[in-house]
Amino acid sequence: MELFPMQTRPGRLRDLIQKGPMMVGPGAIDGLTAKLIEQAGFPMVYMTGAGTSLSRGFPDLGLLTMSEMVENAGVIARSVAIPVLADADTGYGNELNVTRTVREYERRGVAGIHLEDQVSPKRCGHMEGKEIVGREEYLSKIRAAVRARTTPDFLIIARTDARTVAGFDEAVARANGALEIGADVAFVEAPQSVDEIAAIPNLIRGPCLHCIAPGGNGPVIGLEDAEEMGYRLALVPGLLVTAIIESCDAALQRLASHRYPGHEGAGMTIADLHRRFGSDEWDALRMP
Repeated sequence: MELFPMQTRPGRLRDLIQKGPMMVGPGAIDGLTAKLIEQAGFPMVYMTGAGTSLSRGFPDLGLLTMSEMVENAGVIARSVAIPVLADADTGYGNELNVTRTVREYERRGVAGIHLEDQVSPKRCGHMEGKEIVGREEYLSKIRAAVRARTTPDFLIIARTDARTVAGFDEAVARANGALEIGADVAFVEAPQSVDEIAAIPNLIRGPCLHCIAPGGNGPVIGLEDAEEMGYRLALVPGLLVTAIIESCDAALQRLASHRYPGHEGAGMTIADLHRRFGSDEWDALRMP
């Protein structure tokens, strides 16, 4: 285990998306969950914006600032040696704000971000009441993001929430427009049928990302199905945050009923817990 993992080169994420099997990115909300994803053998980490908001006690309604999102992305990137893809919401303003957003994420060692076309403050892509900016305004932000990066290996993923607001054709047109001006990957949020999910990689002229969101606004397909359809990247943002909430609820209910968890069949000791996150390596640095 590395005490301070070397900052991930963005080119690694680009290579992984272009070659080999479809990439799967589970959603992390902090350094702990990022390390668990890495230890489980996944090739990348996705910093979920919804999970980041929830971890700070807020719903995913665009309540966090760019600085708060970038800070969390930096914590995650320094915690692992695998590439980190991060949610950058709407870019937090106009083209000038997008320019700064790209540069701040880049400086934190993040390998790429996705930018969306919602009106700010945005909403979770699977909630009702979304609004989107005009197509040209959206494309101007993508163009600014492409120009702002200091290395072409830093991935710009163009997300559009137009499907549930302006229709499927408009979402496809926005995704293709973003790819034409330099975005690296297209991300159509919340397609409304399996047929639409299958059509996206055929209609969009470039690599496509699919978001798997059980309980969201649209059908859920399996990872193998997504890969067969031609997707190069699949994100599973809510997997760990949902598991955390459910596990904590159950543990607290046991405690409230005076059945303290852990007396029988404890999974690991406190020493084992800290060892999993590098305590042995840190102890080795102590003066003899």
